Amino acid sequence: MAAVRFILIFFLLISLPFHSSSISEAEALLKLKQSFTNTQSLASWLPNQNPCSSRWVGVICFDNVISSLHLTDLGLSGKIDIDSLLQIPTLRTISFVNNSFSGAIPEFNKLGALKALYLSLNQFSGPIPPDFFSHLGSLKKVWLNNNKFSGNIPDSLTNLRFLGELHLDNNEFSGPIPEFKQDIKSLDMSNNKLQGAIPGPLSKYEAKSFAGNEELCGKPLDKACDPSSDLTSPPSDGSGQDSGGGGGGTGWALKFIGILLVAALFVVFVTFIKSKRRKDDDFSVMSRENNEDIIPVHVPISKHSSSKHSRASESSGKKDSRRGSSKSGGMGDLVMVNDEKGVFGLPDLMKAAAEVLGNGGLGSAYKAAMTNGLSVVVKRMREMNKVSRDIFDAEMRRFGRLRNRNILAPLAYHYRREEKLFVTEYMPKGSLLYVLHGDRGTSHAELNWPTRLKIVKGIARGLTFLYTEFESEDLPHGNLKSSNILLADNYEPLLSDFAFHPLINSSHATQTMFAYKTPDYVLYQHVSQKTDVYCLGIIILEIITGKFPSQYHSNGKGGTDVVQWVFTAISERREAELIDPELTANNQDSINHMLQLLQIGAACTESNPEQRLNMKEAIRRIEELQV
Repeated sequence: MAAVRFILIFFLLISLPFHSSSISEAEALLKLKQSFTNTQSLASWLPNQNPCSSRWVGVICFDNVISSLHLTDLGLSGKIDIDSLLQIPTLRTISFVNNSFSGAIPEFNKLGALKALYLSLNQFSGPIPPDFFSHLGSLKKVWLNNNKFSGNIPDSLTNLRFLGELHLDNNEFSGPIPEFKQDIKSLDMSNNKLQGAIPGPLSKYEAKSFAGNEELCGKPLDKACDPSSDLTSPPSDGSGQDSGGGGGGTGWALKFIGILLVAALFVVFVTFIKSKRRKDDDFSVMSRENNEDIIPVHVPISKHSSSKHSRASESSGKKDSRRGSSKSGGMGDLVMVNDEKGVFGLPDLMKAAAEVLGNGGLGSAYKAAMTNGLSVVVKRMREMNKVSRDIFDAEMRRFGRLRNRNILAPLAYHYRREEKLFVTEYMPKGSLLYVLHGDRGTSHAELNWPTRLKIVKGIARGLTFLYTEFESEDLPHGNLKSSNILLADNYEPLLSDFAFHPLINSSHATQTMFAYKTPDYVLYQHVSQKTDVYCLGIIILEIITGKFPSQYHSNGKGGTDVVQWVFTAISERREAELIDPELTANNQDSINHMLQLLQIGAACTESNPEQRLNMKEAIRRIEELQV
């Protein structure tokens, strides 16, 4: 009988109208709205409505249940009423990015089921209590960057078991960095006032994750810690043994001296060649190569490598070993995947005169001028261990077979487990980024309207090809930006660094690939083919305005926010002011076409992917434009 009563009660509960809870959640959101100021952007939040079915701005639902609040870039300020949010138990993600909230951090720690918290680009200030995150055990993503938080980094962050993204950059945090042991995929603590040694487990991240903290030391920074300080013990490798062997501190000192020497030589070398280089990733490579500073290319080579060309080694077939054969590209071999520019091997590269071109997100790039007259670019990529060697070889050969006038296919590759070399033809004119923003000579002067439209159309043709060849990929390009568009002598653009997404370690991809700097990932934690469309839109706006996009800087500082600038001007009907004066000087008859291209760029950079053009439609509109 008791079981029967339980079943009756159960069915009575599930038969209650669903909207009863939905109304209470609507009331909770309206209460939250009342705590804000400047709420014009929330005009869709009206009483007696279901937030999900009525599609309230910023309210994300799944199966008619509120799961996320994305109140981003809405000009909101005032207080955030946490008690009202407590009435929405299904809430898992909260984003207040790019608003005007200030004061101490609100009590989000009351929302124990949160998985993602985004507070970037506000005016929050003051210290965060050490135990603030203790009751947020489900948190995976914490973005507090670009505020005014101060004091120590809360120790409770180190206890978040599932933490995968932590961005504390551009604040005023001070004191030592706590010892994080989680496998954090995306980490940034740059531009604070942090002090002391970087904990050993964090030494695997890039130096830019800690840049701008003058009193930090230790790996991965070039600044060594004071050996006399208790905070400067060498990072542990997890083995419990000193990595210096029996020598203890001596072994570490020798290693440190070696690292310091290499770092010093590299800094002097790069400074000489790139004296005007900015602090960001490969977008900052503005200067041209300097032929006066020549060094040899030192390429790791195994005892199995031949002194002859790799093709000659292939024909011999006599140097097989358990580590790999010459025929299939042994550990020391250079594997040719495209011989249209001739055949060469590792010895040719090792003898070549070379120079540093830049140190981008995916690795360092060198120009190598070989004795046969061919100049190539050698990229050293360390974070490509996602796939096995056989799959990597198959992908490289697939890339090598690509033939399109707007695609820069690789010529060869070199495989080692810890790093790969990727060899392409050198383009003397440089990248679109350089010609637009770094060059003030003949090349820049020739960037008139017909040339810029030619470049845009060439990019579109290259993307059409990629979207045919890699149509099943989420990101057929994935790293589309002006520094990855090289210009031939006739200004025909060639797309490079495409289709790497499946090959790159996921943690590295989120930190370096431009697709992960777009609203698609920052706001929605998702990338798709429409992410490439957004990146294309940035390039279009960059070309038509002549402005350096701030989106290219990981810290958001410097340049112009071309998206916000363009959308504001369009809303105020002053689009003509956006066009680069260098375009309009001698092309008054083409202003309407320039404005059409500007509108295409704007339609490609809608922050909501659902409202954005798809790639096919974007390319169709570009192809319709005429000089």
